[in-house]
Amino acid sequence: MNKNLDIITIGESLIELSSDEHLASAGCLKKYYGGDALAAAVAASRMGSEVGFITRVGDDVFKDYLLESWQNEGLDISKVKIANEANGVYFIARPHGCSKEYAYYRKRIAPSKLSLEDISEDYIANSKVVYASGVTQSLSLSAKEAVAEAYKIAKKNDVITAYDPNYSSSITTPETAKDDFNRVISDVDILFMSSKYDTINILEMDSVENIIKRIWDMGVGTVVIKSSQNGGYYTGYNGNVIFTEFFTHEIVDTTCSGDAFNGGFLHAITHGLTPFEASKFASIVAGLQAKGIGAIKSIPYKDEVYNIFEKGGTDE
Repeated sequence: MNKNLDIITIGESLIELSSDEHLASAGCLKKYYGGDALAAAVAASRMGSEVGFITRVGDDVFKDYLLESWQNEGLDISKVKIANEANGVYFIARPHGCSKEYAYYRKRIAPSKLSLEDISEDYIANSKVVYASGVTQSLSLSAKEAVAEAYKIAKKNDVITAYDPNYSSSITTPETAKDDFNRVISDVDILFMSSKYDTINILEMDSVENIIKRIWDMGVGTVVIKSSQNGGYYTGYNGNVIFTEFFTHEIVDTTCSGDAFNGGFLHAITHGLTPFEASKFASIVAGLQAKGIGAIKSIPYKDEVYNIFEKGGTDE
């Protein structure tokens, strides 16, 4: 059966307002859009994948901007629905030589209305991979139900499932994150985790080797542990673990670089690369993204990434 879509991502969208000055003193903010599942979708699309995005968009002044932007990115938005609630917004700044500043406003926003009504079996069955995150689950109880249902449908139809807890203390608690993780883990094929946030708060483990073995025991076939402490990615697959170094250390802004990695990885997997090759490819996507400011606007495009990957994947 031919699949119409390579990847479907489910999650939130937010308006991004960014600056390279302190937020308190910035006279101008640059408008874009963000969201972790959306960043993964755009990253995969810019690499050449056919990607669908499922969300709810607020019926406010930003609605047309968001929908038109996603269409221009090549995303399939046929399952995006309009809600009466507002779109969320976040402010982010990375002043030169200073720590990142940010503020989120995402309570009771349109994507929180995601529900079982947004999950179509035919749509999911016509894809190769379905991806969501703990951020998606954190939106609401109905969003948690939507993610769980999407994964069950995917497993029923031999569609690969991918998940990233993407833990953040600003949106959830360790207890809730554990519950959300346990709600879906039995239906997950590919798991992305951060050793700095996810594995410590959800699994309460810090040994990468033990973490990967434990996740394998849960039935997850492919595991990627992102380790900022060790400067790279541990990919566990088919009984083997291979370490891939970060593509670059010239970091400007890591906002959503992990999500860009996920999108690059899923693109690579659906285009014939092994999980170990996919990590190397995705490291380039994430590294180039982290050289710019902002979540999505800094995500690179296909030609640049493939050119580096085919030359060995080093940052010159």
